[in-house]
Amino acid sequence: MIGYHELRKISPEKAREVIRKVLEREGGNVSRTARILGISRHTVRRAREGPLEDRSRRPKRVWRKTGTYLEGLIVKEAKDSGCGYRMVTSLIWRKYGIRLSENTVKAVLRRKGNRPKRRRTGNGSSRRLYDYEALIPFEEFQMDTKHILDKKSLPPYVYRHIKRHDLPLYEWNLMEVSTRARFTCYSYELNSTFGFLFIVFSVLWLRAHNVRGKIRIRLDNGVEWCGGSERKLKEWNERLRPLGVELDPIPPGAKHLLALVENSHRKDDEYFLLIHAERCNNAADFLKRAQMWQDTWNFFRPHHGIAMDGMTPFEKLKSTKTLINKHILLFPTILLEELMGFLNLLLSLTPMPKRGGKYVYTQCHYGHSGLGSLAMSSSTASLGFCPS
Repeated sequence: MIGYHELRKISPEKAREVIRKVLEREGGNVSRTARILGISRHTVRRAREGPLEDRSRRPKRVWRKTGTYLEGLIVKEAKDSGCGYRMVTSLIWRKYGIRLSENTVKAVLRRKGNRPKRRRTGNGSSRRLYDYEALIPFEEFQMDTKHILDKKSLPPYVYRHIKRHDLPLYEWNLMEVSTRARFTCYSYELNSTFGFLFIVFSVLWLRAHNVRGKIRIRLDNGVEWCGGSERKLKEWNERLRPLGVELDPIPPGAKHLLALVENSHRKDDEYFLLIHAERCNNAADFLKRAQMWQDTWNFFRPHHGIAMDGMTPFEKLKSTKTLINKHILLFPTILLEELMGFLNLLLSLTPMPKRGGKYVYTQCHYGHSGLGSLAMSSSTASLGFCPS
C-alpha cells in the first residue's frame, strides 16, 4: 500500500481525501488516524477542516518588498531597451541614479513575466564564439563597417540633418574581444582602399603601444575588405604579415560570428547618433563628439558580456595585469580621407628609390582631402597603400 507521503508527492488533494476517509472510519479519532498514516495530528486536523488544495505560502506582508513605482520603472526600462537584468540594473543607475541589486531586478522581471529576447542555435543550446577567460588582451579582433544612413535605425529628421550638413556617412570599427575596447574612424566613401588603410593605421597604433603578439582580425566579405576574393585575401595577408596580422573572413551568411562588433552598432544609434548627430553642423563637430563617445565607451561604459562582469574596457585591461599602457584606448577618431591626404603629402615629400617602370595613375578617390587624383609610381603602389 502506498504511504501518505508518497501519495502527497503525486497529488496533495488525493492524500487529504485519504486522511478524511481514514478519519471517518476511525470515528473521528484524530490521534488514531495520525498513528495509522504516520503523520502529525496537526496534519489530520488541517485535512479535516481546510480545503483539499494546498494553501498559498505567500506572506501577507513583505517588509522589504520593492515599491510599486520601482517595479513599474524596472519593467518599463526592460521593455524599452530589450536588455537583460544586468543591463537594466546598470541603465537605471546611469539614467536615474537609483542603485538596485541585480538580484532584485531579476526577481521583479521574473515575477512580471518579462524576459529578454534570445537567439539560440537550432538545437536550443548556446555556444561561445571564444574562450573568453583564456584570451590574451589585443590578440583577437572583430572588424566591421556601419552605414550611418541605413534608413532603419534613426528617425527621418536625423538622416535629413546628416545629409544637409554633410556629415560622415560610414563608420569603421575595430573591436578587441577580450576587453571590448573599440577603435573607430569615419569616412564619406566605402572602398577597399580605405579598408586597407584603416587596418594598417589601427595595427600601427597597436604596435606603437607595446602590443607584441600576433593579431587576428575577423571580418566579413564586404566590398570594403576583400570582397570574397581569395586572391585579394592572400595578397592582403602577405602585405600584413610583416606587421604580424592575419585576416580571417567569416563564411557567407554567418554574421553571428561578428556578434560583438555588430551589437555595438545598436549602441552607436541609441547613445550617440540619435542624441548628438543633430548637434553637429560640420564634420569637425561630429568627429569631436565621436571622439568623446569612443572615450566614454573605452573608459566609462560598463559591459555585461561574458567574462566582463560589469567592467569597462579600461578596468578589464587593468585587471589583466598586462604591460600595455591605458593610452592605447585613446585611439584618434579621424576621417580616413584626411588620413589619406596626409599620407599622400608625406609620400610626396619623401624621396622614393627608383625601381624603373612607368608611372601609374591610381583609381583612388580622395573625396574631401582636396588632393584629387594623385599619380603614384609603381614602387609607391607596391607598399600597399592603394590595394585593388
